[in-house]
Amino acid sequence: MTANEYCTQCPECSSSLVQDYSKGESICEKCGFVVMDGMCDFGRESNATDFEEKSKNTRASGSTSFALHDYGLRTEIAFGTKDYAGKSIDSQMAEQMYNIRKWHLRSRITSAPERRLSNVLTKINETCAAMSLPKLLVETAAMLYRNYESKQEAKGKSIACMAAATIYLACKKCQVVRSLDEIVAATGVTAQDRSSAKLASKYYRMMVMEMGSFTAQEKPAEALQQHMPVAMAIDHYISKLSNMAKIDTKVERLAIDIAHRTNDHMLADGKAPNGLAAAYIYIASIFLGINILQRDVSSLSGVTEVTIRNRCKDILTSFKLTVTVKQPVRPGFA
Repeated sequence: MTANEYCTQCPECSSSLVQDYSKGESICEKCGFVVMDGMCDFGRESNATDFEEKSKNTRASGSTSFALHDYGLRTEIAFGTKDYAGKSIDSQMAEQMYNIRKWHLRSRITSAPERRLSNVLTKINETCAAMSLPKLLVETAAMLYRNYESKQEAKGKSIACMAAATIYLACKKCQVVRSLDEIVAATGVTAQDRSSAKLASKYYRMMVMEMGSFTAQEKPAEALQQHMPVAMAIDHYISKLSNMAKIDTKVERLAIDIAHRTNDHMLADGKAPNGLAAAYIYIASIFLGINILQRDVSSLSGVTEVTIRNRCKDILTSFKLTVTVKQPVRPGFA
């Protein structure tokens, strides 16, 4: 029997063979005799339609990430005092390995822009890890900062504030409700330093203007084209405050319904969304007869009680709300 016949037929019953690619075996379809084992698969690595799916299914290289300044394509010299065979190395060789490791780390960053990019991306990773944000948001923030740095010079700007502004813009894009004050606090800045929050807000506005991100009310066609929404729906803020305050679900549903019925950009422009959400929750609690203090809502939303009263006044004076009370049906009566 030739080699070609051996590879295509079973030597016992001369039947055709079935290829088991998961185990690398060639099996007879009748008697189940394993004709060949340990076979190599020379086919395609995977069938992928986009770059993300291809990077997930690949087995021949490491994974890449936008959150690393070199995209993760690097070689690390591990810390240790033993060689590949498990034997301890002497002090002279250990000192030599330490010097090699030090210069290897320094050679990865050769210019000031790369050093600045590495510092900002490291701060983004640390802040997102402290806030338990998803990896998708980390990658989005890193990609936004790379795009901004390619268009505008980021030299001389605060690393922590720039990272906070980038994460805040990524939260807007990924529909994650986080305030700028929370992000600035997660970067390690103390609560007394209000200048950092103002500087991060300035960087955020600068990134929005430079990268061409507008609200859907201002330029809907361009906003849909660039897929970078800046303004989120008020529903997210209402749900967040309701979950934090452990408010009844009926209040949350009514607050969202009132927000949808009173949707007007003239009312929301220039107003803090958390203040509007607190006002909607307070109005809904009054309609349902549930006792919720303004002090409790203001402490969770981060706004003052005066702001909540002003937003309630704006809503009630701009729109006419009609409350319909249904008579409860007594048991035993039709």
